[in-house]
Amino acid sequence: MTDAPPTSEGKGLARSAGALAGLRVIDLTRVLGGPYCTMVLSDHGADVIKLEPPQGDEVRDWGPPFDSAGDASYFLGVNRNKRSVGLDLSKPAGREVLLRLLEGADVLIENFKPGSMEKWGLGYEQVLKARFPRLVHCRVSGFGGTGPLGGFPGYDAVLQAMTGLMSINGTETSGPTRLGNPIVDIATGLFSAIGILMALQEREKSGLGQYVDMTLHDCGMALLHPHAANYFLNGKRPKPTGNPHPNLAPYSKFKTRTCEIFVAAGNDPAFRKFCEFLGFPEVAQDPRFATNGARVTNRDALTEILEKRFAEEDGHDLTRRMLAAGLPAGPVLHVDEAMAAEHTAHRAMVTELGEYRGLGTPIKLSRTPGGTRAEPPRFAEHTDTVLAARGFSAEELKALRASGVLVEQRRR
Repeated sequence: MTDAPPTSEGKGLARSAGALAGLRVIDLTRVLGGPYCTMVLSDHGADVIKLEPPQGDEVRDWGPPFDSAGDASYFLGVNRNKRSVGLDLSKPAGREVLLRLLEGADVLIENFKPGSMEKWGLGYEQVLKARFPRLVHCRVSGFGGTGPLGGFPGYDAVLQAMTGLMSINGTETSGPTRLGNPIVDIATGLFSAIGILMALQEREKSGLGQYVDMTLHDCGMALLHPHAANYFLNGKRPKPTGNPHPNLAPYSKFKTRTCEIFVAAGNDPAFRKFCEFLGFPEVAQDPRFATNGARVTNRDALTEILEKRFAEEDGHDLTRRMLAAGLPAGPVLHVDEAMAAEHTAHRAMVTELGEYRGLGTPIKLSRTPGGTRAEPPRFAEHTDTVLAARGFSAEELKALRASGVLVEQRRR
């Protein structure tokens, strides 16, 4: 990865070297949580070397859809800006390649089953801490390496189930429902990026790296607000409420003549303004609705009033007028509609480079803007350039290929 921003025309491209320029990241992760983390870092200038096992990152196969080279959308969506090396870590010589790559690296992130790195003689406490004292080693796992569930495998939906997230999603009739996107994996990626950056910030003072222990379990539980807070205070088991918020009203979805909309009134003054805008200020004076607590208690009666009021409105026009009046509201858009929205383009939230299209970075920095620098890599695309830059000779590369340590084609 060079320090210069890309010169190709496109959308949502990086226009600076990035806030993390010069940061070297060795990425041993696969699937989603770890790769999402390293994409966030790479969007902002980190040089991310993705070391893929001989079979490659399995989400290259998680399609359709697939691109022209056979990589699945699932892989393309979280692996831009990275360089790929195919490496067999089960071989001692493969582990020696990793150790050479770690010389001068700032971050190692992996999501092997706890104990795997230790079994290979690459444990943080046993080896890496002393050999690379400035290294930040982040491990992403399902449950961590210790405790009643330590070492067990974890997948997003399983952790949605086990942390209570499914139990508060859906309706009382539907029962616990998986969130439509892999929220635990994505949140773990984001929390991992935060943890890594915290460790790097602390390193500025101490001169030392440290181990960052990230689990899907902990990150899933951290998403339970306000349901956990409600339970801690009232001792009642939270129930799924569907679209309505458990603590606010109105904060829900309604039908209009043209589309469904979502409206939110976060406090009593906002509700009074909301009612004035809709032409019935007396509703805000009704004792059943005068305070948020009363509105939550009398939610059904308020919902009936609002459904009748919204029934003949053009939802797109109404919500635009509400927004202009300072009232939070919006149409319920499908994914394709959200991608095509004018504000999506204005905020560069769809990025394009060559044949690649993806979601843009949401982190907007004024002096060091990030964004797309390179298309997602093909398997082992950058093996020679990455290793040559770390001092591997042509003869060494040839020998490593011959022994099967360096892998050029995925092993199925």
